[in-house]
Amino acid sequence: METTEILNNESSTFTPREKWSVELVKQLLEKPFMDLIFLAQSVHRENFNPNKLQLSTLISIKTGGCPEDCSYCPQSVRFNTGVKDDDLMQVSDVLKAASIAKANGASRFCMGAAWRGPKDRDVSKVAEMVSAVKSLGLETCATLGLLKDGQAEVLKDAGLDYYNHNIDTSSEHYEEIISTRTQDDRHDTLKRVKDAGVSVCCGGIIGMGESIDDRADMIAQLANMDPYPQSVPINNLVKVSGTPMENIADIDPFDFVRTIAVARISMPKAMVRLSAGRSEMSDEIQALCFLAGANSVFYGEKLLTTPNATSYGDDELFDRLGLIPSDDVTR
Repeated sequence: METTEILNNESSTFTPREKWSVELVKQLLEKPFMDLIFLAQSVHRENFNPNKLQLSTLISIKTGGCPEDCSYCPQSVRFNTGVKDDDLMQVSDVLKAASIAKANGASRFCMGAAWRGPKDRDVSKVAEMVSAVKSLGLETCATLGLLKDGQAEVLKDAGLDYYNHNIDTSSEHYEEIISTRTQDDRHDTLKRVKDAGVSVCCGGIIGMGESIDDRADMIAQLANMDPYPQSVPINNLVKVSGTPMENIADIDPFDFVRTIAVARISMPKAMVRLSAGRSEMSDEIQALCFLAGANSVFYGEKLLTTPNATSYGDDELFDRLGLIPSDDVTR
């Protein structure tokens, strides 16, 4: 399908491109809002049940003490945010949390650790957690930072389904956000994950002072991965006191919805997850995000160290919208 056909498409039959230029993604982001949402919802309905939603739970298995300087992150030792440097959780405690998450409707359990990258002994301990959580019948996901050769294979053998490692923002804006690791470092870890046969969870953060060109570059990077990520979390920056991002200007909520829509259009079969920042969104904006193609959320009261929407509030919203939590959102 040619560029003009994509931009003018008003039908329910959409053929995705194999390659997405930054300019084409930018043109999509700038489409009239109603046309963009219509196109995104059309693509969504071709690939998923529009009234089903996947629920994931995220737990911090190792909080604080990270040596990186990611400007948005309260877990960095470089910022005074009040987050304590805790030890790695015990397997029994992780299993208990996973059991509660499953009882509350989650089908995927994600484990996050504040490391630049894990040591081999850390990976062995996380592998035990993965095996234990997998035994409950949950999908497993881990986000542990940069991986070395062989570590993704250990996690795969333990039963890891997904590995999360976000590219965060555009290639140009990235160096304004982080100096202690490059975006290429992140791509190297993603390659190790893919080579090990683990599914990729990779997205970014909106609202860090980036331009529309930066957002277009970020989405183009994701959409042009071979294959594009099976899971794409789109985060709305949570401004934490003590981080360099605490006073950055808010973005227009509709720009966030636009980002969700273009992620859906450019990665039609991916799970697009409405992630961090959801607790600060109105019900109406969340509903627009679901209309734009988001079909996965983090469920529970906390995202690592920042608040998440409460389970009760989520249940009420899903009921009002007629959204059904499911481990299969294609039927």
